[in-house]
Amino acid sequence: MTCLCLGICLLWCAAAEEPHRDTVPVLFWNVENFFDYIDGGTGASDAEFCWSGTRRWTRKRFSIKCNAISKALFWTADKCGSMPGIVALAEVENSFVLRRLLQETALRKMDYAYVHYDSPDHRGIDVALLYDKTRFELVDSKPCHVLADTRDILLVRLRHPGSGKTVFVAVNHHPSKYGGDQSSGRRITALRCLRAVADSVRILCPEALFVAAGDFNDTPDNSAFKILTAPDPPSEPLVNLLDTAFKRGEGTIRFNGKWELIDMFFVPEWMDGMKAEILKIPFLMEWDNVHAGYKPRRTYSGPRWCGGVSDHCPVVLMLRL
Repeated sequence: MTCLCLGICLLWCAAAEEPHRDTVPVLFWNVENFFDYIDGGTGASDAEFCWSGTRRWTRKRFSIKCNAISKALFWTADKCGSMPGIVALAEVENSFVLRRLLQETALRKMDYAYVHYDSPDHRGIDVALLYDKTRFELVDSKPCHVLADTRDILLVRLRHPGSGKTVFVAVNHHPSKYGGDQSSGRRITALRCLRAVADSVRILCPEALFVAAGDFNDTPDNSAFKILTAPDPPSEPLVNLLDTAFKRGEGTIRFNGKWELIDMFFVPEWMDGMKAEILKIPFLMEWDNVHAGYKPRRTYSGPRWCGGVSDHCPVVLMLRL
């Protein structure tokens, strides 16, 4: 009788876990000035990041950064149980850096492909997406224009053959705060564009999964995010999967000794409950000598090369298919 009850319990547990057997890590990371090492004559930032520029950005330093990004993805696999099926990136210069990342690091052993479009950003940095071809098929993609001199929103439609599910990923890098008060209006424009993208996806494919990932350059307490989260029929509101982490005081960047959360995932309300977290990867962190505590090790501090990857921590979402 005991064996029978145990067997029933095991079968019940297996059945209970069945809907979640296809869970794929989705990672977003602002990789901070991921430039190639060649002056292509496309602007001041491009000239800065080459061997003769003020940053003395060489092929060796570029390769160190590529290998550290690769290592971080394998570290994520150890933590999450598998390699990220989708990797959304911000501050990528061009397709060259993506090809080198996938072909000249340990990632060459994997089956990643990339999606990238040049955007009108004045610094020449874009967003991009990597996806695992063994788990996803690329259906289509397009850049969604925001403003004349900032990053487009990259919208990618993928299909997961195992579940038959369609997944839309919108990769964002909203305008920075360097413009002062005037920059807030630019971020509001980007949020409105994202809401329109989400609405279009819902109308086109109401049963598809939708993930908006990105560096939003604002913290969740900014009232502008109501553009995404407030009910506005017939639009479907989005929820921030890292809002609880924000309320606990967690963040993705550290400014003047304080953590701030600006890298996030937004999903439709019906997808709320999926797990998302901030990754504090040990070999990407360093001690803050000015403010006690650890911070992400960035690539440069002013003109000084630090050997890190980014001043942002990556964030990961466990996407249930």
